[in-house]
Amino acid sequence: MKATHIREVLTEHHVTPSKALGQNFLIDENIARWIVAQLELSPEDCVVEVGPGAGSLTEHLAPLCRKLILVEFDARLAEYQRNRWADSPHVEVHHADGATWDPRPLFAEQPVKFIGNLPYSAGGPIMANFLTSPCACSRAVIMLQKELVDRILARPGDDAYGLLSLRIQMDWCGKALKVVPPEAFSPRPKIDSTVMLLTPRDERALPPYDHRLMDELMRRCFAQRRKQMHKQLPAAPAWAGVAAELGISPTARPEELGLEQWVRLTRLYDPHPLADIAQKNDECFDVVDEQDTVLRQATRAEVHAQGLIHRAVHILVFNKNRDCLLQKRSALKDKQPCVWDSSAAGHLDAGEDYTTAARRELEEELGIAEAPLIRIGHLAPSPATGMEHVELFVARYDGRVHFPAAEISAVMPFPAELIDRWISRRPQDFASSFIHCWQLVRQHM
Repeated sequence: MKATHIREVLTEHHVTPSKALGQNFLIDENIARWIVAQLELSPEDCVVEVGPGAGSLTEHLAPLCRKLILVEFDARLAEYQRNRWADSPHVEVHHADGATWDPRPLFAEQPVKFIGNLPYSAGGPIMANFLTSPCACSRAVIMLQKELVDRILARPGDDAYGLLSLRIQMDWCGKALKVVPPEAFSPRPKIDSTVMLLTPRDERALPPYDHRLMDELMRRCFAQRRKQMHKQLPAAPAWAGVAAELGISPTARPEELGLEQWVRLTRLYDPHPLADIAQKNDECFDVVDEQDTVLRQATRAEVHAQGLIHRAVHILVFNKNRDCLLQKRSALKDKQPCVWDSSAAGHLDAGEDYTTAARRELEEELGIAEAPLIRIGHLAPSPATGMEHVELFVARYDGRVHFPAAEISAVMPFPAELIDRWISRRPQDFASSFIHCWQLVRQHM
C-alpha cells in the first residue's frame, strides 16, 4: 500500500493516530514488502499478524499464505479489515488485544508464523502472549523501537541485558535485521525502529529445566538487580555450592549470568525428584499376553526393543472449564519425543495394578495426589498403543501442576473441540496412543 492510500484509509475511518496506543503506521511500501519477505512464507503457512492497522503488511501477506489471522485492537481498523477481506475466506479478523487474545487455536493451524509492527507501548506483553513456550509459532518477524530490540538481544555485560532478554532467549534465537528510520512511519516517531527475526531454539540445545521455576528465580533476582543474587534466592541448596558449580563469584549479580548458567542454576534449585530422569532402562515390567495374563518380567529396554506386550495407564485431567490438560513430551524420551500426549501416562511396574499405577503416575508427573479417578475403558495392545494394554482414567483438577522437566517440557489446557480439530488436521503432533485414548474419552463426553 502506498502512503496516500494508508492516509485515505485512516481518514475514511476517522482514525487519528493515538500516541497512547502506539499507533505509528508504516507507510514505506518497499520496507513493508521487505519485512514480509523475511517470513519466508510457503503456501502451507498460517500467518498471524498483530496490529495490522491500515494493512501495509497485510496486503503483501494475504496472497502468500494458506490462512491469515489478523488481531487488531482498534475497533475502527478491525472493521475496515473485515470489509477489506470480506471476499477472502482465508483471512480471519479479530477485534482483540494482542496481549490477551487466546493463541491456543494456532496449534491446530501449524505451520504458523508471526509478524507485527507492534505498538511501542505493548510490544512486550504481546510477545509474551504469543511467543512464550509452549508456542505454535515457528518463525517471527517483529518491528519494535530499537531500544526494546536492543534489550531483547542483549548479552551478559551489556547495560540493556536483563529479565526481558532472558525471557525471550529461553525459547528463541534473535537477530536484528534492519533499522527503520522515523520517516518510514506516519506519524513519525522520535526514535528509530528495528526489524528483528526470531527462530525457535532447539529443544535439545539445553539440558531439561523447569521454565516456570526459572522465570520465578529470575524475577526474584532482577527485582533488585544491583543486589547480590544469593540474597533473593531460596535458602537451599547452599549458595556457596551453587556458585562453585556455576563457576561464578559468590557475590555475583543476576546480569552477570548467561542463559546456560541460568538453566544450570534452575536445575540445581529444582526440588522435583525426577528432574533429571526421563526414564530408566532397567525398570522391570510385567510381560503379558493378549488376554493380559502375566507371562514373565523384563526390563524396559527389553520390552521396547523386542516389542513385547506390557501394561500402561493414561490419565486425562480436566479443569472446571472442561479443558483437558495435555503434556508435551520431553526431547529426552526414548519413544515419541516432543509430541503432545495425555495429561499423565506411564507403565505399570512389575506386580502393580492399574489403579495404583494411575495414582502414582498422576502424582509423579503432575504433582496431583488426591484427585478422584474414574475408569473410562481399556485399549487392547497394538502397534498404535506401543503394544500396551492401556487402562484409561479421567480426573478433575483445578490446582497448579508441577512436572519433572526431564519427562515433560510443557503442560497446557486445551478445549475439547480444539483438540478434535488439531488431531484431525495434524495427527503427527500427538503420541499415537493418546489419539486412541482421546477417541474413547470423547465417546463418554
